[in-house]
Amino acid sequence: MQLFSSSRVVGALLCGVLLKTSAIAAPLPAIPDAPDVDARNYVLVDPASRQILAAREAEQKVPPASLTKLMTAYITLQSLAQGRLKLDQSVPVSVAAWKAGGSTMFLQPDLPATVEQMIQGMVVVSGNDAAVALAETIAGNADSFVQMMNATAAQLGMTHTHFDNVDGLPTPTHLVSAHDIAILTEDIIRQYPQYLHYFGEKSFTYNKVTQANWNPLVFSDTTVTGMKTGHTDEAGYCLDATATRKGRHLIAVVLGSSSRTGSAKAAEALLNYGYNFFETRRAYSASQAIVTVRKNQASPAQITIGSLKDVWVSVPNGRYPQLTSSATVFQQIPLPLKRGQRVGTLILSMDGKEVTRVPLVSLQNIEKAGWFGRIVNIVRGLF
Repeated sequence: MQLFSSSRVVGALLCGVLLKTSAIAAPLPAIPDAPDVDARNYVLVDPASRQILAAREAEQKVPPASLTKLMTAYITLQSLAQGRLKLDQSVPVSVAAWKAGGSTMFLQPDLPATVEQMIQGMVVVSGNDAAVALAETIAGNADSFVQMMNATAAQLGMTHTHFDNVDGLPTPTHLVSAHDIAILTEDIIRQYPQYLHYFGEKSFTYNKVTQANWNPLVFSDTTVTGMKTGHTDEAGYCLDATATRKGRHLIAVVLGSSSRTGSAKAAEALLNYGYNFFETRRAYSASQAIVTVRKNQASPAQITIGSLKDVWVSVPNGRYPQLTSSATVFQQIPLPLKRGQRVGTLILSMDGKEVTRVPLVSLQNIEKAGWFGRIVNIVRGLF
């Protein structure tokens, strides 16, 4: 579809366009390169802006180990939100779940466990048995659940991911990318905030066995809120770490570290880098008019365009006033037009490089004008 740049921008960045009133500009803060950390692959993401702040081979397909259970958890939380599961619901333990192998919460076929206990057993102590039991409860069998995992990954835009199982045991085609794990983590944070506390619990007790959370950062950094660890010989040590400092969230995904301590230090260094050298601001408010377009065939003729959600942008410290914005709208806008229907794109740039882009939508319902209405619109447009 053809695009054209609209010249009728009625909204400005909330910080304002700063006028250069001084011949000598203040020096900008120096921004170092991302730290060199012990990880084959990593990505640092701000979930508010959905921007990547730092990355190394973030799109490469690699084994995820138990980070796989983030998708198992995602579908479980989805089932809870949809009312298909209840936290206090008792879950049967099959022989397959009991004999899953690897890390375990020590399920037994004759010992009852609830959905909530299995969520804790899966995300806190990485129980493969819990992952299998939940998958069987939701989908009837693990193979059908894996189909759900891959379908969900496709829906979320995880284009470098393929799952073969529910727990992360290695196979040649069971692969993800660091960026895809960050995408999944973003959606868990956004869709299921009421369940996030499980990922940061420091220990879990079941069957008279107490196990500590495998994530070292939940003990050493009070700002770290979760999410998940993983390790196999093929994957190395993996860590998906979420943190909140002064109300701002960041996600650090590190894959292929040489040790558990190395993965924790890598994630911590990336988080510190993001918090120390980047800021995230709201550029536009939800439903704020960004562009107006006049169309005589429309009723009303003036179409107000913006975003139904807040538009956030992440930039290096001190660089926000350097942002520029440009809006494009479709050359042919279909009528009638529903509120929320996409009609263009907003691009925020810095130093001639695109920082982020956001879909623009109609902020109102627009009808197709009749012949009399068109004449009125044409006449009004002359004045």
